[in-house]
Formats: sequence, structure tokens, C-alpha cells
Amino acid sequence: MVTHIKGKLVEKNPTEVIIDCNGVGYFLNISLQTFSQIGDEESIMLYTHLQVKEDSHTLFGFKEKSERQIFRLLLSVSGIGANTARTMLSSLTATQIKDAIAHGDVVTIQSVKGIGAKTAQRVILDLKDKVVKLGDIGEISTVVGNTNQDEALLALETLGFNRKAAQKVVDGLVKKDASLSVEDIIKLALKKL
Repeated sequence: MVTHIKGKLVEKNPTEVIIDCNGVGYFLNISLQTFSQIGDEESIMLYTHLQVKEDSHTLFGFKEKSERQIFRLLLSVSGIGANTARTMLSSLTATQIKDAIAHGDVVTIQSVKGIGAKTAQRVILDLKDKVVKLGDIGEISTVVGNTNQDEALLALETLGFNRKAAQKVVDGLVKKDASLSVEDIIKLALKKL
């Protein structure tokens, strides 16, 4: 797998670049965030993601590892393809996406063109736990969740409820009233599950 490409910047457009690496020109799809960070550098290095399909091999380039990490996480969500993930990273920074997912901010995710309410909710539901664990690509700006919420979720899982379904219900309850006790969250969640 190609992890990065370093070479001479031959051509730069808002959605793609061509990098000459020892006489071979590599075409890389990029986000607007990467485009704005490149500037007019003559020598450049981009972190890459190679997408292999039956009929094509497509390279995506990223100025920062954190952007590539979020891109890969977005690809793991059902209904999010490479172009949608790149559009998300063109509209929002990797940190903004990470924070929106960690805090369950559906409105921010939905602000990206082509992302509806259901897809935004799926992104948050599928990636929330993964994003919280990403300490190596930047800190999440504020504390995520609360202990009552976490304890209630753990209790519901212990009772045999599906984690994703329980997480959705618990998040909705805490969003309406953050002062709920663990017992209250569990009681209300049991009525909805």
C-alpha cells in the first residue's frame, strides 16, 4: 500500500494535484482543506489512501495524518463513499468532524452538502466510540459524554440490549435533560427499547 508520496508539485487544482516522484506523475484527489494548506510549495509530501476497485485504483492525498484518519473512518460508515468523505473534509476540518461526531452534533454533520439526517445520525452512531479513542490525532476540545450516561449505557448492555440502539436512546434522553441520574436514564431507556 502507498502510505505517502513525496516529490515535486507539478499541478495543483482545488480537487486534485499531480506530484512528480522520480519521473513518475501521481494524480491524487484532495480536499479543499488540503488544497488550502499546500500553498505554492515546490517540493511536497502528502499522506495517501489508495482505493482499489474492480475498474480503478484511486489515490487520495492529505496534508495531515489526522485528515486521512478521519477520511478512513468515514469510509467505514455504510452509505459514505470516497467522494462523500472528501466533500465532508472539504466543508469541515478533520477536527470539526471529530468534535461533531464526539458530541453527537447532527446539525454540523448535516450541514455538508449531500448528507441527510439519517446519514448524519449513522455517522455519529457508527464512529462516536472510535473518534473518542483517537488520542493520537488531536485532543477532543471538551469532555465527551458524562459518567451517568456511560454507566447507564453499560447497564443496558449488561441487560442484553444492542449497544448501538441503547446508545441512540440514551443520547436522546441526556440531550433532553443532562441532569438525569443513572437510574432515571435506565428506567426511561427501558420504556423506549
